[in-house]
Amino acid sequence: MFQLAVCAEMVFRHLPFVERVKKISELGFHVEIWDWTQHDIAALQSTGAAFSSMTGYIEGDLITADGARRLIETAEQSIEVAKRLHCPRLNLHGTGLDGKGMPVKPTPVVTGEMWLAAQRTLKQIADLGRRADVVFCLENLNTEVDHAGVPFARAADTLALVKTVDSPNLRLNLDLYHAQIGEGNLIELVRNALPFIGEVQVADVPGRYEPGTGEINYPAISRALAQAGYRGMIAMEAWASGDDELALHRFREAFSV
Repeated sequence: MFQLAVCAEMVFRHLPFVERVKKISELGFHVEIWDWTQHDIAALQSTGAAFSSMTGYIEGDLITADGARRLIETAEQSIEVAKRLHCPRLNLHGTGLDGKGMPVKPTPVVTGEMWLAAQRTLKQIADLGRRADVVFCLENLNTEVDHAGVPFARAADTLALVKTVDSPNLRLNLDLYHAQIGEGNLIELVRNALPFIGEVQVADVPGRYEPGTGEINYPAISRALAQAGYRGMIAMEAWASGDDELALHRFREAFSV
């Protein structure tokens, strides 16, 4: 019923990256990657894997003039790589993140002016996506555990921005791991966000391991998504709690409604 993907950055880490991609693909999943500048794109092309999403920018932010300009410039570069990989979705965050997932420019207080600037930037991003026939997805994060200082982090924030732009080329990457930490009430969240979801990402809480290792009832969420009519991509962006293949099996079982 759903399309399933696995983040190659987080599983089979004993293997070289290209071999991770091959392994995930051999097991029947689409593949997610993060910063494409860290990888050999020609080697990834040669795997024959189906890529689900990748980071859609290198630098920049949504709220400053220079940051927005840089975000759009590097989004254009990302589109060219996405075309080579036939990757339909490019991921965005509220601001640029460093190698540890922390904001390059922390923004603990978000003003009304920043909201308006983010809306303007995302409208430009959506127009860029329309011209290139790709979908940019704005991901919610959590500031309590993983990404302190990221603006527009909550799912309520990212959903509000996506709704305001109202473009099929800007959707929500609804990360339920982050949402559980920051907001909870996940089934109502997916129902409310459904018309604007481009992708759903999953991991369990605590630990960010595969579904079934923590407190989130992913089979119930799977049923709620199915009943609401969602048929899109669900990606496991999680560490394996033990054996990698077993983690992927648990993920598949959680979303086999």
